[in-house]
Amino acid sequence: MDLESVKKTLEKGMETTSVVDELPSRFLEPLIMSSLTVDHIEHGRVVCSMKIPPRLLNPGNSLHGGATAALVDVVGSAAICSVGHPPLSTGVSVEINVSYMDAAYVDEEIEIEARALRVGKAVAVVSVEFRKKKTGKVFAQGRHTKFIPLASKM
Repeated sequence: MDLESVKKTLEKGMETTSVVDELPSRFLEPLIMSSLTVDHIEHGRVVCSMKIPPRLLNPGNSLHGGATAALVDVVGSAAICSVGHPPLSTGVSVEINVSYMDAAYVDEEIEIEARALRVGKAVAVVSVEFRKKKTGKVFAQGRHTKFIPLASKM
């Protein structure tokens, strides 16, 4: 692919700029989370499920990698909250990674399990596993490291 074609591919989103500009701020979390159900929560562990909606698909008609990464962030942050951190103080991302081992498709039931591996004074690390409910097969695994700002003593 020549460089001009690469540029056009990246800029094709410019065609929808006016629509995108009209979206409310912080629209991404509701877009991802509106299909999520919390099935189990305990200290350091959160298990959620969802039926994959069409809005989260990539051009190959499987769960988009970016949506998967966003779910690592959201469900992983809930695991941090489950050990006692207030929801708005789970910190900021330092590192996030996802390994994709298989695809999941529209209307497929999946389970997302997040485990807090370490929640310290300044850093939290969570592991998030994505499984197909029907078979139990793991199709993605994520790890998320977050910096937790120290609470002010003032």
